[in-house]
Amino acid sequence: MFDRTYYATHPDMMACVSNDELRDRYLIQNLFRPNRCVLNYTHADRLVIGGVLVESGSVKLPDQSEPPSAAGHPFLERRELGIVNVGRIDGTVTVDGELFVLGAKDSLYVTMGAKNVSFSGDGARFYLASSPAHRAFDTRKLPLADAKMLERGSLATANDRTIHQLVIPGVCDSAQLAMGLTILKPGSVWNTMPPHVHERRSEIYFYFDLDDPEQGRVMHFMGQGDATRHIVMTDGEAVISPPWSIHMGVGTSAYAFIWVMAGENQDYDDMNILDICQLQ
Repeated sequence: MFDRTYYATHPDMMACVSNDELRDRYLIQNLFRPNRCVLNYTHADRLVIGGVLVESGSVKLPDQSEPPSAAGHPFLERRELGIVNVGRIDGTVTVDGELFVLGAKDSLYVTMGAKNVSFSGDGARFYLASSPAHRAFDTRKLPLADAKMLERGSLATANDRTIHQLVIPGVCDSAQLAMGLTILKPGSVWNTMPPHVHERRSEIYFYFDLDDPEQGRVMHFMGQGDATRHIVMTDGEAVISPPWSIHMGVGTSAYAFIWVMAGENQDYDDMNILDICQLQ
């Protein structure tokens, strides 16, 4: 059922690891494979990160297959799901017989308890993020235009960006999943600057929409503030940020990224912001 499982790590485990080991522990690759629903499980607040690339027909969100006691149960039996259309064409998500057409960068929140979820639209590409849930809410389409928008940064500091809050209190109710989409303005390349940590939540970034998907790169910084490391990422990859780790990135061009959080609360401002002088 899961393509890979990523285990939780202590900050001491990052010291002296090789670049390959760092990538293996935190980088999520190969999310989009024709006519497959690719799912990855991380012990960072039990998030599941996935991707769907529809080549033809429809692709179904699989049922659970493990442990044996849960085999055949719906994937969302005790989970909720956020979906974002990260392609350039419209795609359709069907939830228990109800159709939702998502344009580019539109989203869908799917409640705990949904039994049948499928994806269609030849060439459509969807990013998936799921967290455990304790109660059901309403399944809702979330057009990008309806998001709560926050303007941050400036062109002078190369981080002029718009934060679109999607699944968050006051916009779309959920059990614990928080999700948003940040779009950098042309000429800006830094995100989340200065960086922060939030000890009570894990966060995952998914980078896409680089000007050159083949040659463009994002340098994603992580680790503790006084012992930073970085991972070089390509378009369409995700990276896990444990609660003790900073998260920020700089690209070879403007880009977009989806941030997903789960943990102890949904307070967007619950974070410890680091002064730039603290970074080493």
